[in-house]
Amino acid sequence: MTEDEFDLFYTAAYPRLVGQLYALTGDHAEAQDVVQEAFIRAWDRRASVLNGERDPEAWIRTVAHRLAMSRWRRARHWWHLVRGDHATRPVPEPGPDHVALVAALRRLPEAQRTAIVLHHLCDLTVEQTAAETGAAVGTVKARLSRGRTALATHLVSDAPHPTEEACA
Repeated sequence: MTEDEFDLFYTAAYPRLVGQLYALTGDHAEAQDVVQEAFIRAWDRRASVLNGERDPEAWIRTVAHRLAMSRWRRARHWWHLVRGDHATRPVPEPGPDHVALVAALRRLPEAQRTAIVLHHLCDLTVEQTAAETGAAVGTVKARLSRGRTALATHLVSDAPHPTEEACA
């Protein structure tokens, strides 16, 4: 892949990948950071990753997801060590639907959440999701089914009841 081809690929894939990683992490700045780092790693390995039989966007998404999970583990470990005050960054207010969806996704087990995001938000087929996660197609189908059921339960149970809205 030439430098110009990489630039075109980056321009097309970066916003989509940031959106997908944002759905997984719930942190837009973190999503941008890990996707950028994944692209840097792809550039360093462009001969094998970008010109091979692999789907380069899937490779970058996988690397970014692993980076995000690694950073989350390190941050959690650090937080447990210091348990101190930390400065919060101002973030634009998300809409109520977005908040409800992210909260419901966070309540799912990681395997189900990953399958839901890859299949429904990244528009990957079940087979592509299976290939990207290293799971069998049947396992991905089960994770999607269970994840959708749990997600629907979480979204319905978190929604205010009509009588609550009338009283407010």
